[in-house]
Amino acid sequence: MVFTTPCERCAGSGRLTTQACRACAGVGLQARSEVVTIALPPGIERGARVAVPGRGHAGARGGPSGDLYVTVDVGEHPFLRRVGRDLHLTLPLAVHEAALGARVDVPALNGPVRLRIPPGTSSGRRLRVQGHGVPSANGEEPGDLIVETQIVLPPIRDERSRELLKEFGRLNEVDVRRELFDGLWK
Repeated sequence: MVFTTPCERCAGSGRLTTQACRACAGVGLQARSEVVTIALPPGIERGARVAVPGRGHAGARGGPSGDLYVTVDVGEHPFLRRVGRDLHLTLPLAVHEAALGARVDVPALNGPVRLRIPPGTSSGRRLRVQGHGVPSANGEEPGDLIVETQIVLPPIRDERSRELLKEFGRLNEVDVRRELFDGLWK
């Protein structure tokens, strides 16, 4: 960041005896670059403004420095999406995990969380993990982690796998599209 500070040679007066100061050209301010470290509260949102007192531009003629205002920009996470204080995650599931149930680790802010997938879970089902969302900046309870399941079909690489799937379909006949047409032509 670039700031102005009182000129070191003339102490912000703009004059050295009767001549204008060469370091600041008589303005009383010098440009200087400085790295400022700012402590941000947990759970701060994009667009929030944080004031850092006394770290802004120098005051005129040796007056006190102003305040530095920083507008926060929160980067995107590759898997987690923030909605308020809740975090949303799309969780890929294998067919056998969704059908039979499973225990899987899911990423959260403070490390992986073990999640129980109930047997018969469909794609699009939402599971809530309480307290594993974004912490609150004002001391309230943190948000939740909302996990939406997405069933991922494996590639069929051999004839045995193809036959097993066909047999599974014959043993478990169900019309999965029946609800689409119920009541449409009555």
